[in-house]
Amino acid sequence: MTGPGRRVAAVTGGSGAHAVNEQTRVTPRVVTGATRRLVRDRNVVPPISLAQDWPRRKTLRRRLSRREDNDMKKHWFTPAGLHAASSELPVEGELPSLGGATGWLNSPPLTATGLRGNVVLVNFWTYTCINWLRQLPYVRAWAGKYSSQGLVVIGVHTPEFPFEHDLDNVRRAVRDMRVDYPVAIDNDYAVWRAFDNYYWPALYFADAEGRIRHHNFGEGEYQQSEMVIQQLLAEAGSAGTSHDLVSVDARGTEAPADWASLRSAENYTGYDRTENFASPGGVRPGKPHVYSAPAELIRNHWALSGDWTMEEGAIRLNTANGQIAYRFHARDLNLVMGPAAQGASVRFQVLLDGQPPGAAHGADMDGQGQGTVTEQRLYQLIRQPERITDRTFEITLLDPGVEAYSFTFG
Repeated sequence: MTGPGRRVAAVTGGSGAHAVNEQTRVTPRVVTGATRRLVRDRNVVPPISLAQDWPRRKTLRRRLSRREDNDMKKHWFTPAGLHAASSELPVEGELPSLGGATGWLNSPPLTATGLRGNVVLVNFWTYTCINWLRQLPYVRAWAGKYSSQGLVVIGVHTPEFPFEHDLDNVRRAVRDMRVDYPVAIDNDYAVWRAFDNYYWPALYFADAEGRIRHHNFGEGEYQQSEMVIQQLLAEAGSAGTSHDLVSVDARGTEAPADWASLRSAENYTGYDRTENFASPGGVRPGKPHVYSAPAELIRNHWALSGDWTMEEGAIRLNTANGQIAYRFHARDLNLVMGPAAQGASVRFQVLLDGQPPGAAHGADMDGQGQGTVTEQRLYQLIRQPERITDRTFEITLLDPGVEAYSFTFG
């Protein structure tokens, strides 16, 4: 997922990740050649102020395939199931400061100095990121398996959308998603900048001497990542570390994407970053307008019907019974949305090709397509159990006051 500036979304490859890009260049902290080249070529820089600059962000979507991701990790040649000598994990830099965190959950404040003697895994995330949600089962399992052997997992929550700055929202997500390890709240992007990070999700692996030894951007490479943890624990003198790898039973939004069938990319709804908007007359930015949908939509195009305001970062429904239609090709369809007013709820009805979704309904509604928006989060609306083809998704919001931010697919 992205931050202010330019965001990179992986939608069809095995390594889903989002990256930040701005016009000013910075010197990267990670010193491996491939990563340094990535920074130079994309001219990326962490944001100065997400809270202030979020509405002006631009987006660049770009696939990060396994081939590209491997270019950033040329030092690792060990096949899955084997373990390498420590000399094959280079030192990429010192573990940066965590002092810029604006708060902590599940832990008192942690420091890079105080963590010396432990192997540390730092995971950058934001709670509506579908790529992070699909990575979470592994991070959760590693924390459970290796914490007694000297591993400290730290989730750095660096928000994308404005509502993700709300500590109550993050606290709820931490509880509902069973994130039991320490979480640094990075509302000012200070920790993000300290790491020179550009991705959600991102993993940084530090040894017991406080040195970054490995990194991974996006989904996938779970066996490799766990072998890095095992190797660093062994270097630190942990006697109880086996070479067995965790097995996870990921369900709901945490289940891996159906990459082979995925033909739809993440898309935002606000006029600053949306693509393929098909309502006749186009976008009317920043003011209420009664939109209509075309008779047909082609793949990956979408439209509004009813009285909506399309703002830079989201769409807001002004009167009841507004609709969103989207033509997509994927097993899963998710929508980041929430009530505009705290404590409010918005009822909705979903149709798939004009009919209730039945067995294709997602976790956040029933087979008749009925559900209620009560929180600002990602809603899984469609999960198809059968052969994947182009389908038309329609959601009718039966009450006003909903805000929708982005569609993601899996």
